Amino acid sequence: MDHSTVITDVPASRGRRLDVRVLLAFAAIYILWGATFLAIRIAVLEIPPFFSSGVRFLIAGALLYAFMRLRGQPSPSAREWRSIATIALCMFVATYGALFWAEQYVPSGITSVIEATLPITTVALEVFVFRQQPFRWRTLAAVVLGFCGVAWLLIRNDQPFPGLPCVVILAGGTAWSLGAVLTRSMPRPKSLPLAAGAQMMLGGAVLLALSRATGELHSFPHISLRAGLALSYLIVAGSLLGFTAYVWLLARMPATQVASHAYVNPLVAVALGYFVAGEALTMRMILASALVLASVLLILKTPDVRERRVTT
Repeated sequence: MDHSTVITDVPASRGRRLDVRVLLAFAAIYILWGATFLAIRIAVLEIPPFFSSGVRFLIAGALLYAFMRLRGQPSPSAREWRSIATIALCMFVATYGALFWAEQYVPSGITSVIEATLPITTVALEVFVFRQQPFRWRTLAAVVLGFCGVAWLLIRNDQPFPGLPCVVILAGGTAWSLGAVLTRSMPRPKSLPLAAGAQMMLGGAVLLALSRATGELHSFPHISLRAGLALSYLIVAGSLLGFTAYVWLLARMPATQVASHAYVNPLVAVALGYFVAGEALTMRMILASALVLASVLLILKTPDVRERRVTT
């Protein structure tokens, strides 16, 4: 997924002997997820944002859910479906509805840096709001550092993008972090792929309903091959291939190594935005981004987080 990050409490398996499959899987979560930001940008410049995000997650979620059911995973219970619906509203409707809408106005590279704050907001909620982690000065320093980077990024003068959509992205990311924290105390299926498929499927259905309610479909534009390919990339590469590689890695590598995508994805997205899409890149953006990524690195290296799984 667009590279969105959730911290959960499931321990990861220890690493095994490195092979070419591991390298390919890391390349998938680094490059495929990093490129989703540019794909979203290309798609929403032609396809309405709620519709494009709804199509992405409804199709990907339904395919993933059906595949896991065919493999013998049991259907979620009624209590689990209620939890899935709550998490879907936070982590897919609020987060990706905001993200797809805002990328109509914000360059993909900048969007990726703001989205990189997801581990920061998640840990901030766990420590300072829900008291699920002990207070550490290192954690506080990392959170402050990250949000200083975002604040610097949003200072308006020479930047070619409006501030309000950036704030919308940050608010949507906070909704994802809230869903991540709530997940820990809610009943959920044992199968992570099954739960993710169900969440994407429900979230996509609500996003499509929102698209209809806001009148997006009343004046639906002609979709170019470029935009259609971008949306197809989000469904196949971003949601299905990337997530499959991610889950496969978690069973074989330490969680902190897999979590490295949280600070590699923005680097890939910024590079693609600059070299492929011609997006502006100033020294102030680079330095502000460096603060955010340094904060994420500190968060992921914190002992309380080190043994916990990170998903996207």
